[in-house]
Amino acid sequence: MNVKKNDNKGGMRNYEAPLPEMFPPPESHRPTLIGEQYMVVAGHPLVAQVATNVLDRGGTAIDAGVAAGLASNVIQADMCNLGGVAPILLKLADSETVWNIGGVGVWGQGVDVGMYTARHGTDMPEGAACSVVPAALDAWITALKQFGTWKLSDVAREAIKYAEDGFILDRRTALAYELMGAGFTKWNESARVYWPNERPPIEGDRLCQHDLANTLKRVVSAEMGVTREESLENARAAFYSGPIAESIVKWVQSDGGWMEIQDLENFRNEVTNARCYKYKDWLVHTGDVYCQGPVLLQALSILSRFNLEVLEHNGPEYLHLVIEALKIAFSDREKYYGDTNYTGASVDQLLTEEHIEELANYIDMNSVVPDLVTMSVLDSDDTRRTNTRKRDTTNFSIVDSEGNAFTCSPSDTIDGNPLVPGLGIMVSPRGVQSRINLDHPACVQTGKRPRLTPAPALALKHSDSEFPQIMAMSACGGDVIPQGLLQMFLNFVEGGMSPQQCVEAPRIATLAFPDSFFPHVHDFGRLHVESRIDEATRADLTKRGHKIKVWPSYEFDASGTAMVVDLRQPSGTSRVLAGGADPRRLLYALGR
Repeated sequence: MNVKKNDNKGGMRNYEAPLPEMFPPPESHRPTLIGEQYMVVAGHPLVAQVATNVLDRGGTAIDAGVAAGLASNVIQADMCNLGGVAPILLKLADSETVWNIGGVGVWGQGVDVGMYTARHGTDMPEGAACSVVPAALDAWITALKQFGTWKLSDVAREAIKYAEDGFILDRRTALAYELMGAGFTKWNESARVYWPNERPPIEGDRLCQHDLANTLKRVVSAEMGVTREESLENARAAFYSGPIAESIVKWVQSDGGWMEIQDLENFRNEVTNARCYKYKDWLVHTGDVYCQGPVLLQALSILSRFNLEVLEHNGPEYLHLVIEALKIAFSDREKYYGDTNYTGASVDQLLTEEHIEELANYIDMNSVVPDLVTMSVLDSDDTRRTNTRKRDTTNFSIVDSEGNAFTCSPSDTIDGNPLVPGLGIMVSPRGVQSRINLDHPACVQTGKRPRLTPAPALALKHSDSEFPQIMAMSACGGDVIPQGLLQMFLNFVEGGMSPQQCVEAPRIATLAFPDSFFPHVHDFGRLHVESRIDEATRADLTKRGHKIKVWPSYEFDASGTAMVVDLRQPSGTSRVLAGGADPRRLLYALGR
C-alpha cells in the first residue's frame, strides 16, 4: 500500500506518519466491544448492566444469565414475561456439552383438537383459550439450580428493585407501550399498570410494577432449606403450587381455558443435550424440533453442499442460495417439527446425508424453488392474508473468561394476554403457535408444547488450545429468528466480518411458509429485503422469481441479533471476547 506522507512539518504530527484521510472509515456504526473477563450483549442497556453487576461480583455467566432473564421480565415487559417462555442454551467452563432448557409450557388437561374446535370452531381467540403453563420462572430456577452458583435472592435482587421502585422509560420503550396499547388497554388490569395515567407513557416516565415485585418477593422469600438445591426447589414451589398457582388456574378457567393446579405442579422444563451440526470448523447447537432452532441447522447443512466462498458475499447468487436453503428448511419445519415427546421426527433424521442431499437438489440457481409445503399440513380453510397476532421477543448472550456461556430468547408480550389480578404477570399465550389441525405435528394436545419460535444458538470451534472458542448467538423476531441467526453466523464465518458488522449487515427475510402465529397466514415467494441491498441485486433476485418487498434500513422486523464470540488466536491461552449488538433493537453490549 502506497501511503501518502505528511508534508506539513509543523505541529505534533510525525513527518513519517500517514495523513488522516488514509485511515479507513468506520467498519460499523457501533464499535465491536472487546473484553477479557466477560462480554454481555442484552436486549436493553439496563439488562446488560444487571448482568455485568453479577459478573463483577464474582458470578458466572450462568448466574448473570438468570439475573438478566429476571430483569428482562421486568424491564422489557413489552417483549417478555415471567409467566412466558424462556428457551436457554448454556455450557459450563469445564465441559464441552451444550445444554438446552426447553423454556416453554404445555397445554393443560382436557384439551385436544376436537375439544378445541368444539368450543371455538376454527378460531383461536385471545385470552385463556391460547394459554399454556408459564415456563420462564422454572427455566430460570432450573438453570440456577443445575448450572449456577448463586442463590435466587441474589440474582433476583435487581429485578425486584426495578419492579418495585420502577425505572425510567427511554423513548423507544415508551413508544412500544404506546403502540402495543391497542392490544392490552382493553384489559383493565394491564391498562392500570402499563398506562397508569390513562394515557400512553412517554420518555422520562417511571414505570412501576408493584404486583410483579410482590410476586417475585413471595417466590424469593420461600428460598429456605438445608441445601441450596432444596432452597431453590422451595422457591419454585411457591410459584407452581399454593396461592400463586391457584390464582393462575382461577384466571385461566374463568376465561374459558384449560388448566388444572396439577398442570403447574407437575410441570418441569426439559433439560437435554442441544442438537448440533458441524459447519466447517464450527459445531453449531440449537434446541430440538419442539422449537424452530433446527431450521438453522438444516439450512447450514443444505448450504454446505455449495461453495459459498466463490460467491460475492451478500451478492445476488449468495442471497438466492441462502433464501432457498431457508425456504426448504422451513418446509421441513411445517412437515415434521413439533414437541419431541409427541412426534416421531428427530434432528438426527432430518440431518442425514440422504435427506439433506434430497433437499439440496431442489435448489435451482436460476429460479425459486417450487412450493414444497403441501396443503395437508396447512390450515387450508383459512383465507386470511394478514396476521394481527404477532408477538415479540427479546434476547441476550453472555460469555465469561472461564468459558461459561448462556444465551437465551425470553418472550411473550403484554398484548398477548391480560395480567392476572394481584400477580403482575400474564399466563403464556404461546398456544397461538399450536395448530387446530389434527394432521399437523404441532397440533393442540394436553401436555404438549406449542412449536416455539424463540431459539438461541451456541457454536464451538476447536483449535490447538485446550479449550474451544465459543460463539453465543441469540435473536428475536418470530419466524425471522433462525434467518437472523443464519445471516449473522455466515457473515462471520463466510464474510470475515467483525461481530458488530455481522449484526449490522443488510438483512433479508423470506415468508414463503405458514406463519408460526395463528392464523398461520402465508405468502409464498415473498421476500423482504432491506434497502441497503442495492437495486441491482434486488432486480437480479426478482428475475429469479422472488417477490421483493423493500424494508427500510435497519428494519425492526428484520430481527434483533446478539453475538458474543471468542476471537482468541489458536496459539492464545486466554479468551478475547468480542460483542456485537444489533441497532435494529435496543440491544446493548457491555464487557470488561
